[in-house]
Amino acid sequence: MPDVSRLAQVRARLDLPVARRASGLLEGRHRSVFKGHGQDFDDLHLYAPGEDVGDIDWKSSARAGLPIIRRFVRESNLNLVLVVDTGRTMGATAPSGETKAEIASFCCALVAYLARDRGDRVALVAGDARRLVQLPPRASTQDLEVLLRTVEDLWRPDAPASDLGRPLDRARSAFRRRSLIVVVTDEARPGAEHEQLLRSLRVRHEVMVVQVADLSPVGAGAGPHAAGEVADVDGTLRLPAFLRGRAALAESATQALAARRAEVAERLRTLQVEGVLVEGSDDVVQRFVELLGRQKRARR
Repeated sequence: MPDVSRLAQVRARLDLPVARRASGLLEGRHRSVFKGHGQDFDDLHLYAPGEDVGDIDWKSSARAGLPIIRRFVRESNLNLVLVVDTGRTMGATAPSGETKAEIASFCCALVAYLARDRGDRVALVAGDARRLVQLPPRASTQDLEVLLRTVEDLWRPDAPASDLGRPLDRARSAFRRRSLIVVVTDEARPGAEHEQLLRSLRVRHEVMVVQVADLSPVGAGAGPHAAGEVADVDGTLRLPAFLRGRAALAESATQALAARRAEVAERLRTLQVEGVLVEGSDDVVQRFVELLGRQKRARR
């Protein structure tokens, strides 16, 4: 069976209005990243469904009686850097029933697809406690397919433990040109130990975080994950089937999960880094568009 293009899979799942909106928001990030670098006004054009309403020129729109978009000339292409956690925790199950690695893979493919569509370049820094892989910024379809397959091959059940600090540190030292950095990890990260690295990255780059959620080992009372023993991919904990669905245990797990998510969200807020939590590949596109929108508003 032939290997299907990752970029083609994204295209098949991306509605045109959503694609336009994502591209427009990414354009907004481009102008923010290169602010002051000679972004020259080009022309005005009629607003098309899916474009970012934040780019509407309201004075021109009032005169014309129609929504008008201001268009600018880009002097150079944008570098997007994917910083990817390849530790064994990414092999765990997400709420959608997929592995977290499958969802993270689609996140990476979405970023690559949007970048290629705009002529931007994508670089990769992927790693864990023992491995570190770096690929330089590239824009061709072939190079992006290689990038996506490279990171997919690193996600394995027997992968080393997660160590997000290593790829973050490499990104900080390797990329001097101001770029848009998209960190792909799980919902427990970034941790307190990553704060200084993220703070340093934000001095030079724009940073966004995509977190992939964990399936609760006790909260699912039905469905394909309701029966059987549950094992922790990052340890020796095993939860027997008879404990699943216990109300008190499920409530405790829910509270612990909410506390962990709140802690990470507060950390990102303090660092002024926008983040988004995804539970399955079906909600990646919409959540990523929301993330781009929040990031754009935060820069105003």
